[in-house]
Amino acid sequence: MKIFGKMIYLILAIFFVGLFFVLENASIAGVIFPFSFSMMFALVWANQKYWLVCPAYLISAIVANHSLAGVVSAICSAVFIVVPYLIHYFCKKGMSVWELVIYSVLSQSAPIAFAATSGEANAVYYSVASTLIGVVFMLGCITLFEAIFVRGCAYRLSAIEMVAGSSILMALTAGMVCFEINSFSFLKLFVSFLLLAITYCSKNYYSVFVAAIFGLGTLISTSNPLYLAPFMLWALAISPFKTYRKYFSAIALICCELLIGFYFKLYPAFDWLAILPTAISSVIFMIIPDKIYNSVKGLFDLKGDRTAIKNVVNRNREILHRRLASLSDVFGEMNKVFKSLVKKNLSENEVKKLLRDEVISRNCETCPDRARCHRTYQEETNRVLDELMDIAFEKGKVTLLDIPNYLNSRCGRVNGIITATNGLCKQYKSYSGMLSNIDTSKLLIADQLGGISSVMKNLSKEVDTEIAFDGKREQKIVDELLFNDIVCSDIVVYEKDAHTCEASLVVRSMDAEQIKIPDIIGKICKSKMSVYEKFPSTKPGWTTLSLKTAPKMDCVFAIASQTKNGSSSNGDNHSVLRLDGDKFMFALCDGMGSGEEAEKTSEVAIGLIENFYKAGFESDVVLSSVNKLLSLQKEDKFSAIDVCILDLKNGLADFIKMASPASIIMSSESSKIIGSENLPLGIIDKVEPVTKKLVVGDGDNIILMTDGVADSFASDQAVEDFVKSCYSLNPQNIADKILEQALANNDGRAKDDMSVLVVKVFNI
Repeated sequence: MKIFGKMIYLILAIFFVGLFFVLENASIAGVIFPFSFSMMFALVWANQKYWLVCPAYLISAIVANHSLAGVVSAICSAVFIVVPYLIHYFCKKGMSVWELVIYSVLSQSAPIAFAATSGEANAVYYSVASTLIGVVFMLGCITLFEAIFVRGCAYRLSAIEMVAGSSILMALTAGMVCFEINSFSFLKLFVSFLLLAITYCSKNYYSVFVAAIFGLGTLISTSNPLYLAPFMLWALAISPFKTYRKYFSAIALICCELLIGFYFKLYPAFDWLAILPTAISSVIFMIIPDKIYNSVKGLFDLKGDRTAIKNVVNRNREILHRRLASLSDVFGEMNKVFKSLVKKNLSENEVKKLLRDEVISRNCETCPDRARCHRTYQEETNRVLDELMDIAFEKGKVTLLDIPNYLNSRCGRVNGIITATNGLCKQYKSYSGMLSNIDTSKLLIADQLGGISSVMKNLSKEVDTEIAFDGKREQKIVDELLFNDIVCSDIVVYEKDAHTCEASLVVRSMDAEQIKIPDIIGKICKSKMSVYEKFPSTKPGWTTLSLKTAPKMDCVFAIASQTKNGSSSNGDNHSVLRLDGDKFMFALCDGMGSGEEAEKTSEVAIGLIENFYKAGFESDVVLSSVNKLLSLQKEDKFSAIDVCILDLKNGLADFIKMASPASIIMSSESSKIIGSENLPLGIIDKVEPVTKKLVVGDGDNIILMTDGVADSFASDQAVEDFVKSCYSLNPQNIADKILEQALANNDGRAKDDMSVLVVKVFNI
């Protein structure tokens, strides 16, 4: 392993020496040499081994220019990166980019000084220009190296990173343009091989783009477009044959070079030796195994063919649909079973008759006057006992005062009848309450099972449709994001239904807050998009964004409340909850009475309602279940509930009201009242809430209030008339004004807990 490690370092050292030697010869118009020192600074910044990079730079710089000025300048450049690097390292303080810029500028003090003393015209200007251009080139290299060494090669480059990479390629070709032995050009060898490989591993336009970059590199060095046209022609000649055997591309390259040299005569001088670079590169290209090229293809075709993955997604959705449907049936059957377990209670008259017969059995079976009472006076005796049973059910017990005189005069067991009647009534009421609670519990479980069945059925319907993925739009989005310097490593775009498009993408965390992302995706998807979910990706430094077609509306809300005078706690509670999709739940809950008990009751009720709605239960199941849970408590705890479910997609508002005051929908021109006339939750077993569906529009205000506010006005009409007078664009102003008027109606005192919830709806 040690030998292998040393070989790696040796190869790296040779590579760095060759790289710097090429860049030492790279110039702009032959007078500005900014590339070599800036590449050294960028590589050290990118945490490459400084003890390999800096010696390699010194060797190449001294070989390229072994004059006193060249040697001193090279040493000065190396010292100004090594010394600061070691200082920062031992002080455990990272080197910022602006500090690196300062060190790089200082490193060129020696070349500038030598230029100033050389006496050559414009030497100082060229040296300063080399320094400034070198700093810009260094920053570009840093941008690219951060993408490669930090982020990794498995992601496409952004527009800025592409520009930085292009500048490096131009610098390399600018340095290689002078490397020729007779007619043999090392530049042609390098460029022709890269074009063959890039064309084979990527899309055709990549090779044309790279060919243009190579040609521009020679242009800035020699001020002569000698190689620009040949390189472009090479790429165009190779591209049509990429789908065939590799040797077709190689033959096309050689034939193109022969035509350029011998027929079109684009080169100043061309002989058979000049054809060797393209021939050698073609042979090397064909010798390299396909498995190496296939691994390289992943760098260009980053999305790959995800058809199989998409098929798996749709297949899993189909399986999930079937299983959810089956589970829904199971819970539906369990709902029926639990409902069948509920005891069918006898009617009150039947119970009274049974208890009357039991009183007779206990007192009259052994009485010597039984025959006279139950034969001669049977009708009268039964009527008297029935009346006593009615009194016992109504008052809870009977006394001697309830016994008729004629029964007292002829019956010797009156006290026994009174005792038996009272005892049986008490036992029955205790048993009846227990049985009622048992039945309520069974009905509650049945409701929950039915609710779960309904939720699963809805989920089953939701995953029943096949997702239509759109690979073309995904590619367009990635390209557009890159153009805006937003790096996206992966994206999935699909149509959820005819009106909803969804997109999930992974971007750099530094790009996650870009407000341009929804606009870019919306432009390509041809619908307004909004971010509805954002969470860290599994890979550090990346964030997953979920977007979907934005609803046509949005809303804001405001709350104003006042605790009852003399009470320590407010018995009113409110809830604002975003449900699945584009729905909001707004709710007010008024616990009966005031103070801590009322507060606890309303907290329990509102908490139950929130959780049921979040789980996806329908409104009738929610209110029925909450009612049964409250009715099971030992103490009588009742709550008035006012719920509004607002769908922002279509502007539909569902109102569900239980013993709550009237709600109001107010616009700038009109208003509507939604009333409620029923008992609070927890009083009766069967819940029948008032429900109403209305359409709200741009600028409408939905106003919910508790009875502490509503009761301070003379009537619902009085509330509506006042609300019309305080229309405002700010919902908080409306809520505050309503509460202030409610207090004013009570001479500034809060006779009950007061709460006003105002929701303003507006188009987006």
